[in-house]
Amino acid sequence: MFPRLSTFAILLLVLLSDCHSRQSADLIIYNAVVYTVDNAFSKAEAFAVKDGKILGVGTDKDILDGFSSAQTVDAGGRSIYPGFIDAHAHFVGYGHSLYAADLFGSTSSDEMVRRVQEFAKAHPGLEWIMGRGWDQNKFPGKAFPDNKKLNELFPTTPVVLERVDGHALLANARALELGGVKPGQRLTGGMIETKKGRLTGILIDNAQHLVRAVAPPVSFDEFAAQLAAAEQHCFAQGLTTVTDCGLDRKDIEGIDSLQRAGKLRMRMYVMISDRPENLDYYIPKGPYKTDRLYVKGVKAYADGALGSRGACLLQPYADRPGWSGFLLSDPAHFDSLAQRLQGTDFQLCTHAIGDSANRVMLTIYNKHLGGKNDKRWRIEHAQIINEGDFDLFGKASIVPSVQPTHATSDMYWARDRLGAQRLKGGYAYKQLLQQNGWIPLGTDFPVEDISPFKTFLAAVFRVDAKGWPEEGFQPENALSREEAIRGMTIWAARADCLEKEIGSIEPGKKADFIILDKDLMKVTWDEVLQTRVVSTWSAGVKVHS
Repeated sequence: MFPRLSTFAILLLVLLSDCHSRQSADLIIYNAVVYTVDNAFSKAEAFAVKDGKILGVGTDKDILDGFSSAQTVDAGGRSIYPGFIDAHAHFVGYGHSLYAADLFGSTSSDEMVRRVQEFAKAHPGLEWIMGRGWDQNKFPGKAFPDNKKLNELFPTTPVVLERVDGHALLANARALELGGVKPGQRLTGGMIETKKGRLTGILIDNAQHLVRAVAPPVSFDEFAAQLAAAEQHCFAQGLTTVTDCGLDRKDIEGIDSLQRAGKLRMRMYVMISDRPENLDYYIPKGPYKTDRLYVKGVKAYADGALGSRGACLLQPYADRPGWSGFLLSDPAHFDSLAQRLQGTDFQLCTHAIGDSANRVMLTIYNKHLGGKNDKRWRIEHAQIINEGDFDLFGKASIVPSVQPTHATSDMYWARDRLGAQRLKGGYAYKQLLQQNGWIPLGTDFPVEDISPFKTFLAAVFRVDAKGWPEEGFQPENALSREEAIRGMTIWAARADCLEKEIGSIEPGKKADFIILDKDLMKVTWDEVLQTRVVSTWSAGVKVHS
């Protein structure tokens, strides 16, 4: 005879049996609208996380009945998306910019100079004064600034102020002197501006290296502080992975050491800069990969930027007759680089803005790729494409990596630069999407604002923060909401060859996700930029709230 069990004992046995039947998890998220961004773009209500990875996805009942965890989060019916992935950014450069004079949004040369003065006053004793963010297209007359005032205010301290796009800078006389810059100097892929034989301080594209080469290097402690600040800004925007487009070995190894020490949690895909010392070190070794770092791309620059008229065009600029911009290297260099990388696992990722630069690079890519493939070589920006060249992307499976906010930043003056007909092939995201059936999206921060929500607004609605233009800028090239979300998550992961690890909320993938206070699949255009990140999670750990 078995002893009669008390009601309490029976309940205890049931509970213990239930616990043993449920799978153990580290975290359960439930009561949510989960956009998994899987192949079907399906929605779920809950998911479980174990050891930094998604363990299961389903209804609240599926997850709460099937898993147990000491940590559960009631999402309160909010929307959850995979962590945003920026497919084209400059994370290290952004960190630097956070510690430099902020010139973004300056509406005149005088305002720019005032901001530099205020920065210098707040940071006395600087060996060099650095700044970034000016854009002459926002100045009266839209002319490049001059260094006369900087020469007067800072006669003995070098001052270097980067244009918003990083493809031009303004240097004062002291910086020019230290860089050995002389009137009349000529160099490939760059220009030194003079007026009546006098250096104005404007250096475009490759000419910038003359002064950058003599600027003092950043210490490792400064580097670590800058990246820590950049990381927090990224997490606050829902970014869990960023693609840094062009770094030298020293910076890459610095990132690796910070990540290994647990001082940098941002997941990163890195392209090495197209310099012999970088290529000679990394190419023989093959791509480098850790849990948070993937060094697999090689970044080359075909031309400059449209805003500084360094983009290489097939025909002269509409607002500067006789001038078509320039390539930053001879085409033979790009052809040699493509040939060197063709037999490796590295992706060639080339900055190309103008229609001429894009044609040159697309032709070279097609030559070496030889048709459809899965090497995922990329054209970064793919900004202005001649109508006859779009099919060159699809023929060789070339990935157009685009930044939608470039369209809504440039739309005020792009027609003046290009003319109405040529502009039709500009910022053509829908047309580019149709080439391969997918397209990664980024911001190019700090060139543009870091916000993925601005990316979404520009991609889907093609308007600025004020809703202009009402009908959208070239609305025929707008992306759907689903396409934009895919471009900011799984397609960005695919462009980085990481789609098996991140980019969607599916079992086995890293638990990188964000909880938002609004649903991007439902908001009106004017609510997009009001959307806030409630929390950001990387590998199942909350990194922002």
